[in-house]
Amino acid sequence: MPDKIKTIEEAISQIYDGASVMLGGFGVPGTPFCLIDELVRQGQTGLTLIKNDANEMGMGVDHLLENGQIDKLITTHIGLNSRAVNLMNDGNLEVEFCSQGILAERIRTAGAGLFGFLTDIGIDTDLAGGKKIIEVDGRRCLIETSLKADFAFIHALHADAFGNLEYSASAQNFNPLMAMAADNVIVESEFIVATGDILPNTIHTPGPFVDVVVPLVELTEEYGVVRR
Repeated sequence: MPDKIKTIEEAISQIYDGASVMLGGFGVPGTPFCLIDELVRQGQTGLTLIKNDANEMGMGVDHLLENGQIDKLITTHIGLNSRAVNLMNDGNLEVEFCSQGILAERIRTAGAGLFGFLTDIGIDTDLAGGKKIIEVDGRRCLIETSLKADFAFIHALHADAFGNLEYSASAQNFNPLMAMAADNVIVESEFIVATGDILPNTIHTPGPFVDVVVPLVELTEEYGVVRR
């Protein structure tokens, strides 16, 4: 099996201007802060970012916003980040809002190879704007398209060199879904273990979905904002 371990600089150098990037995480747990920091350092621009939230001021996504690297954000809420709110209101950031379950399902269906799904969630609200409505068995349904990306940044607790991953607690949020829905999956891992050390029933993402594994030398302060 191939060894997928690379340095963080090599991994992020693959990102190109205008790319779409999924970021795992829900608030702090599962967010790949070190990969984000390296993306800020390298400075790729015109990005479309897909994440559950915009993090808080001074951490994660906010660094990318401050650096002017994001053109569009697809997310469920930005209320904890006043910079994101101001950029949106000033017309300097395009924001596409999805309810949280819909965002997760759009990503999941992309990973499953589907074009989308039908739902009645969001009908007659602003979230239905521009979406096609059809009738099925006498019920009105929105067509929600699947959502994929060029790259996904994932945070894992354990990884082996082939890319089998184990997540910690609530870091099992968007990470497993996004690892299936992107063309290129880059993982940062707190611990690199030998192949076979992660028990089969604790592998949350199998190695074939992973393209690059980056060992984390140390965790920044952002990882300790909340306990897992």
